[in-house]
Amino acid sequence: MFIIEEYSTAVIFCIITMLCWGSWGNTQKLAGKTWRYELFYWDYVLGILILSLVFAFTLGSTGENGRGFIDDLIQADAKNLGSAFIGGIIFNAANILLSSAIAIAGMSVAFPVGIGIALVLGVLINYVGSQKGDSTLLFTGVAFITLAIIVNAIAYKRASSVGQKVSTKGLIVSVLAGVLMSFFYRFIASSMDLDNFKDPAAGLMTPYTAVVIFSLGIFLSNFIFNTILLRRPISGEPTNYAAYFKGSFSAHLVGIFGGLIWGVGNSFNLIAAGKAGAAVSYGLGQGATLVAALWGVFIWKEFKNAPKGVSGLIALMLILFLAGIISIILAGQ
Repeated sequence: MFIIEEYSTAVIFCIITMLCWGSWGNTQKLAGKTWRYELFYWDYVLGILILSLVFAFTLGSTGENGRGFIDDLIQADAKNLGSAFIGGIIFNAANILLSSAIAIAGMSVAFPVGIGIALVLGVLINYVGSQKGDSTLLFTGVAFITLAIIVNAIAYKRASSVGQKVSTKGLIVSVLAGVLMSFFYRFIASSMDLDNFKDPAAGLMTPYTAVVIFSLGIFLSNFIFNTILLRRPISGEPTNYAAYFKGSFSAHLVGIFGGLIWGVGNSFNLIAAGKAGAAVSYGLGQGATLVAALWGVFIWKEFKNAPKGVSGLIALMLILFLAGIISIILAGQ
């Protein structure tokens, strides 16, 4: 299977993760013009599952190092299979909330708050589980990102105080999504042998196998979580599966494409974790907050009617996020 040998390559993979995780939300924004996010989300989940299988039978099944996908799947312990599967369930619950927050409050709010909180808590959780990297630089980076979240909240409040349409519900849902999101990565990371992808310990999985099981957890739990949301949505009117099957080919394609984008980022991040460590890899990947904020502010113009001074706060938020990301990169060297 394909394995990363150099830290610099791991950083590149994490940056690709950052771009993917921070950009998939654009597909929801595009689909949202004619398509409920609950319906979009089914296609998104299918995209994630498809990508995991493609990578498992290509990158995960070629080369001399590690174990091929099928062999790895057969030897995996039930405990580790269950851990990756539970990670998928937790991620799905969190991501549905994040999708709701995007639909309610926009990308420039949902991502900095939700994923920012997930980054801070997730780095702490993953560092405790696998203490790899310079703790001082790592937590300095986390501190910068925490400040960026606070600055974003101030900008959000100022925008709402002068007539900018803002939903308190969107902010609350973003916070809930972030807290829940911080836990999923530890479950999938603990199912793998992060210290030795070349010759992984018996019972543990390679990242390619773990991602497939994780994706199955997302897909199967979606029959419960998304069915509930179809009937009792956080915002908007209830809908049903009949509406899903009436959707246009292009609408379905946009959702699947969004899942493929996120799936590439997820696989690249876990492949990089073997060299960079779970905390650093996760922290860099969740720098997606910065990417999503840029999309929301400059492409979707989500703060276009904001009062004077808010643009300066947005700029400060982006600088703090960038400083945090650089510190996290240095922590892994």
